[in-house]
Amino acid sequence: MQNPSFTFTRAITRSPAKSVINGLRATDIGMPDFAQMQRDHAHYVETLKLAGLEVTELPALPDFPDAQFVEDTALCLPEMAILMRPGAPSRMGEVAEIAPHLAQHYDLYKIETGYIEAGDILTTNTEILVGLSDRTNRAGIAALQFIVQNSNYTLRIVETPSGVLHFKTDCSLLDGETILSTKRLADSGCFTGYNVIYTADGEEAAANAIRVNDKVLMAKGFPRTHAILQKAGYDVVEINNSECAKIDGGMSCLSLRF
Repeated sequence: MQNPSFTFTRAITRSPAKSVINGLRATDIGMPDFAQMQRDHAHYVETLKLAGLEVTELPALPDFPDAQFVEDTALCLPEMAILMRPGAPSRMGEVAEIAPHLAQHYDLYKIETGYIEAGDILTTNTEILVGLSDRTNRAGIAALQFIVQNSNYTLRIVETPSGVLHFKTDCSLLDGETILSTKRLADSGCFTGYNVIYTADGEEAAANAIRVNDKVLMAKGFPRTHAILQKAGYDVVEINNSECAKIDGGMSCLSLRF
């Protein structure tokens, strides 16, 4: 998540475009239903507002089918926002589109070499964990390290499981010390020192959730993981994600929170 205190006041989202049917996907599991995606997006935005956030709702960008996944374009830390350099060439132009909106709230820095997407970045109270993936390489991570070297965070490189798009596809931060993770990711030892709550077997796609103030937003359809989170004391809100999942999208991808 963008701010490990979870005390967010603002979020930026972007409406899906009809061109979303051309969105990137690792595996073809069906064509997204645009009308359903619009309903789900509206529910997502309304939930952010109910959690106390002022939401800037940006218009669709038909030229960029994946542009609704705004999180990949920037890393928002308490003291700065860092514009990413997406590993998918078709997404490069999204960064320039988000920059003016972040500039209203932040001093901006920009990754100029390599490639890196914020879907591969998990920020805790003390660390910035960055997963190597098909969308994030060592040159991009080195550029991020240079920018944050004088911050209060230690940057640590971790391995994203083979076949997993982004590091945060398989994990999310529930509070300053607790991470929701798939077993395949946690088994690497990358979360040593943290409390780990595992997704239920067969419900690995539930790992990408977001903590927003006193709410945890998770994808609908994972009842055992939902029950695990409720038992652990979290106030969980389910949001249908069936259509975004067809183009590799999850809860964290759909907003920049700060």
